[in-house]
Amino acid sequence: MKDFLLVFLSLIIIILLASRFIGMRRKPIRGYLDLIKLNERQKEQVEEIRKDFLPRVAGIRQSLRQRRIELNDLLFAEAPDMQAIAIKSGDISKLQTKLEKEVIEHILQEKELLSPEQKRQFYDVIRAEFEKGGLGVHGEQRPGSTRNAEKEVSKNIEH
Repeated sequence: MKDFLLVFLSLIIIILLASRFIGMRRKPIRGYLDLIKLNERQKEQVEEIRKDFLPRVAGIRQSLRQRRIELNDLLFAEAPDMQAIAIKSGDISKLQTKLEKEVIEHILQEKELLSPEQKRQFYDVIRAEFEKGGLGVHGEQRPGSTRNAEKEVSKNIEH
C-alpha cells in the first residue's frame, strides 16, 4: 500500500511539474491578436505594426509612472501645494488621453488585417477587456488579463 501511495504521489508531482513547464513554454502574449489564430502574413503585418506601437506606448507609460511618482510626492509633502498637484494631475490626464488615442488607433489598424470571423473574435476580446474596466497593457502583463481574454475567445469560438 505504501508503494502504491508513493508511486501515485510521484505521478501527481510529475504531472504538476510537466504542466507548469508546458505553461512556461507558451509564447508570451504581447497583444490581443496573439489570442486569435492568424495566418503567417497577418502575423508579419501585426509584428510590423507593433514595431512602432509598442515602443511608443512604452514611452507614454513610463512618463505616466514618473508623473504618478511625482504626484505621490506632492500629495504627501508636509505642506501640499494644491496648484502643483492640479498641474501634475493635468499632466497625467493628458498622458492618459494620449495613451488611449494610441491604443484606439492601434486597435483600428489591427482590425483591418482580419477576416470577418477574426474581427468577431477580436471584438469579443476587446469587449471583455472594456467590461473589466479597460484594456490590458500590450507588451506587459496585467494579472489575470490574458487568462480572461483567452477564456472569452475560447468561449466564443465554441459557439
